[in-house]
Amino acid sequence: MTARNKRFRQIGQVIHKAGKGRNRLWVAVLFCLTLSVFLQLAARNLPGFGEWYGTALYPVLVGTIGRFWGLFPFSASEIGIYLLAAGFLILFVCCILKRTSPFRPVCLTASLLFLLYTVNCGVNYYRTPFSAHMGLEIKQSTAEELENLCIFLTDQVNRLSEDGVDAAMSLSQAGEEGVKAMEAMGEDFWPLNGYYPRPKPVLCSWILSVQQLCGIYSPFTIEANYNRFMPDYNIPHTICHELSHLRGFMREDEANFIGYLACIRSESPQFQYSGYLTGWVYATNALYRTDAQAYSRVRARLNEKAQEDLRENNAFWGQYEGKVAEAANQLNDAYLKINSQDQGVASYGQAVDLMLAYAREYQGVNSR
Repeated sequence: MTARNKRFRQIGQVIHKAGKGRNRLWVAVLFCLTLSVFLQLAARNLPGFGEWYGTALYPVLVGTIGRFWGLFPFSASEIGIYLLAAGFLILFVCCILKRTSPFRPVCLTASLLFLLYTVNCGVNYYRTPFSAHMGLEIKQSTAEELENLCIFLTDQVNRLSEDGVDAAMSLSQAGEEGVKAMEAMGEDFWPLNGYYPRPKPVLCSWILSVQQLCGIYSPFTIEANYNRFMPDYNIPHTICHELSHLRGFMREDEANFIGYLACIRSESPQFQYSGYLTGWVYATNALYRTDAQAYSRVRARLNEKAQEDLRENNAFWGQYEGKVAEAANQLNDAYLKINSQDQGVASYGQAVDLMLAYAREYQGVNSR
């Protein structure tokens, strides 16, 4: 064999291996996309599939993936975002220098992330509502029922304030108490029973603040993350809200309600205060839209300590209002609607319907 023929053969072998490598890459991309689409269609169109998945398969993922990443004291998803951004930057620079296309690695990464999102989050949007597990009847409430709920919440907030509750607690204490509160919920409501990784504050919480976000669930690492810069009273409810996603309840109205319920049932006065005051905000916002005069009467009953906490909260979020916050809100609204939450970001406030149903069933609030 001549030297020239030998070189041609070596070049052919390299091309053949490269072709096989590209084929494997596209096979991996096709597999991820096919499995993701299959699971999405099954969840949306097969009755009972979402509930079966949320109770049979998803807890296994929480107990393995969530447990592993829960070993780290920091938010693995936050660090992962920074590393991914750095990796893409390096990739694009290398592609420019070598005059190659980043298309294939970008496609592979996107398909893998979409699969992780689907199996750890997307399917759970179609499971049985938490209200059905509790036997709550969701129905149209009267303005009087809503006002009575607001008065009840006001009385509870005032009571806790007058008892000298201090909403401030260390982040580690808040995380431990949040897990404890959710575990207690699991003892009474079986869909919430299971393993809870520690909730984690985001190191660079400014990123969440400019998006007007209190917390975020990471489907890629199955972590509950929260904004450590926001006012203290927000933190307990946000922790329980995000932890509810780790039990497969992805709808925001249900996560808000579960967070509210976990807080007010907690043994911690700080968590009770957070739950009642957060519930008060949602309920009185609904009351204001229904009966502005009734809202004024309820607002006048709220004591100065709670009023100051609300002013501090408004001042904190007000400094981050702007185009970035508006864009993030629109993106979140579109995301929720894609996942069959037709009300979009307005679904956060629909927790009031669940609070009213719970008040009728368990607290006798609206029977006065």
